[in-house]
Order: sequence, then C-alpha cells, then structure tokens
Amino acid sequence: MGESQYSFSLTTFSPSGKLVQIEYALNAVNSGATSLGIKATNGVVIATEKKLRSSLVDEATVQKIAMLTPNIGVAYSGMGPDSRVLVRKARKSAQEYYRMYHEAIPVAQLTREVAAVMQEFTQSGGVRPFGVSLLLAGYDENGPQLYQIDPSGSYFAWKASAIGKNMVNAKTFLEKRYSDDMELEDAIHTALLTLKEGFEGQISGSSIEVAIVTDDLKCKVLTAAEVSDYLAEVE
Repeated sequence: MGESQYSFSLTTFSPSGKLVQIEYALNAVNSGATSLGIKATNGVVIATEKKLRSSLVDEATVQKIAMLTPNIGVAYSGMGPDSRVLVRKARKSAQEYYRMYHEAIPVAQLTREVAAVMQEFTQSGGVRPFGVSLLLAGYDENGPQLYQIDPSGSYFAWKASAIGKNMVNAKTFLEKRYSDDMELEDAIHTALLTLKEGFEGQISGSSIEVAIVTDDLKCKVLTAAEVSDYLAEVE
C-alpha cells in the first residue's frame, strides 16, 4: 500500500514525513493556469493566463488578479474558489491593521497573515489544504516586493517566479531573461514573452491578465487594450 493508506488523512504524517494531502493540493496548483511575477527596480508586475471555458462566458466577470489594498495585488494558480476565500481574509486583515495603526499594512506582514491561514488548514481536522498558490506583489517603504505562498503555508520572497502548469519552462525562461537592473517596462515585456512561450493558441489582450504595482504605491490592473499594446511591442 505504501503511503496511500495515509493519503486521506490530513493530520497524519506518512512514514516518510509527508502530509500527502498537501502534495495533492500542489498537484491542483500545477494543473492550474500559469501565473508569474517579476520584481523590477521601480515596481512589480504580475501576469496570468485567463482562458475562458466557453466563448459564451462574459469575460468581464472573470478576474484572475485581485487587489488586496491600494498598493498590493495578488494572482493565483489552482482552484479559483479557494483563492477568493484567501483574498477575502487578506483584505480583512489589511483593514484590521489600518483600523488599529492608521497606516497601510506592510507587504511582508500581509504575506505572513495569508500564509498563517493556509498553514492552519494543514493541521486541522475536517478541512483540506487550499488548492491554490499565490503570487503577492506590493510596494511599501521597503520598496517593491514579490512573494509566493504555497498550500503548505510556506512563503518566500522572489525576484521572479512562476506557478501553474507551465511553471518549469517559465522559470527557466525567466532565469535567462531576468536582470537586477530591470525596470518596470522591461519587466512587463518579459512577463508577456514568458507567458507567450507556453501559451496554447492565440495570445491576446483578453486571454491574459496583467497588473502592475508602481513606486507611487498604487496597484493597477491593465485593461485588455493596454495589454494588447504591450503585446504588439514584443511581437
């Protein structure tokens, strides 16, 4: 039987020291749409594929990138409903911090708050881990920051990272193209080129979603027309 006898228990370690349900959650992430983030000298860009299941779906109702605060945005790969729960909890944590201290929550602290929620769901009975990984991008007094948070609750700061089904090839591409002195415009072009490498079908401004966090502490989701303009520049 091997470790299969432990695969249905979240709170029981297998003999090799694994919580197998977390590995299943990571499989859900790896089968999700590709998302990536790049930290530049003057901001951060996050981008993700936004493929619709049917041409009959109203694309205006499908959002893969969410704003948590005016200066922090998040993209996900994996199960969309799980990401909405985490977005709601993150926004609540940010507002509680603002109510108490009358200033915006630091990016690193909000990351810790979200990671703590995800970790809590790896040690409680009657629940399952979140089947989603997040790329959280923000800008505060410590400059531009990019974090990846996994279903286990672990999180790391990255210069550039990718999650989802094409993450291995995307990370390889980013390693070749990334430089520490990259500015935001270059980061946007690199993000689009990376998504284009593994994109199935015709890439367009409506089939991907891009958001930028700039040094004026504002997070902005680009319109389909703006994304199309950037795509024209990289073709």
